[in-house]
Amino acid sequence: MTYSSTMLEDLEFSQDNFPSIIVNDGSIKTLDQARAWIGENLAILKKELSCTGALLFRGFPVNDAVSYDSFFSAFEYKNFTYEESLSNAVRINYTDQVFSANEAPKHVEIYLHNEMAQTPIFPSIISLFCEKSADSGGATILCRSDIVYQKIAAAEPQLTAKLAEVGIQYTTRISNGDNADSAQGRGWQGTLSVETKAQAEEKLDSLGYRWEWQLDDSLLAQTKVLPGIKSLDNDRKVFFNQIIAAYQGWQGVKENPSRGLCFGDGSDIPKHFLDSVCAIAAETAYDLMWQDGDVAVVDNHIAMHGRRPYGGDSVRRVLVVLGL
Repeated sequence: MTYSSTMLEDLEFSQDNFPSIIVNDGSIKTLDQARAWIGENLAILKKELSCTGALLFRGFPVNDAVSYDSFFSAFEYKNFTYEESLSNAVRINYTDQVFSANEAPKHVEIYLHNEMAQTPIFPSIISLFCEKSADSGGATILCRSDIVYQKIAAAEPQLTAKLAEVGIQYTTRISNGDNADSAQGRGWQGTLSVETKAQAEEKLDSLGYRWEWQLDDSLLAQTKVLPGIKSLDNDRKVFFNQIIAAYQGWQGVKENPSRGLCFGDGSDIPKHFLDSVCAIAAETAYDLMWQDGDVAVVDNHIAMHGRRPYGGDSVRRVLVVLGL
């Protein structure tokens, strides 16, 4: 459903719409006006976000990292910084809270995931801003985590119940230094915000991880048990994890899932279950075809996101802010 900036009273607060698209009808001409409009309608906007899981703002006066920072700040979320996160993506900061979505090459697909759900520290909100759309491709994929849960629970009730009961553990190989050719290329120094192996081990201990140093000084790390399915305050169940991204995108995991994933009790996750999850999410996903100046605000619990590969000579530039 598409709404104009003067029609917010018509919002239905229904879970049926995804995403909710709000188009500036021309009445908001300056960034100050946009910030004032957000402030006046903040309760309505956040209520709609809690229903649909994603809002798309189109045609608003946002054109670069600085104006995007100001636009997003009007939503009054607490900042979740990239530097302090456990994100394994290589990114570039442009303001204190704005950074690039992912520096992985254009041919690399970034598969659906809830942001940083493979770590014990994750944001509640992820916002994306398109400064420059790709010549071809480059859609941001959005997918409702609650609908995926409903469908996978119907298709695979026993394994879904087990995932909810025992959770999941992730095993990742973290490089020594950044590798910009990978969607998971941030080195252990940046990922853990440390400089030495001793500091890394202390940080991993505090997070409940198990680890093993490799011959090339990369780090093989396994998380503590994390949730695979969560219940929100309104008892809305969501498929909240990085299972799809890990299975489809992490090196070697598609061929041997146990390299990156296991149930929280240490048992293997059957390949047919992982294939079923990926198929259901693909059927449910929505491709957001960016227009320059678009801003999306996504509830990280209700919606997963990813990135399609893209082509052309122009540089696709999508920036991100995380919030709590």
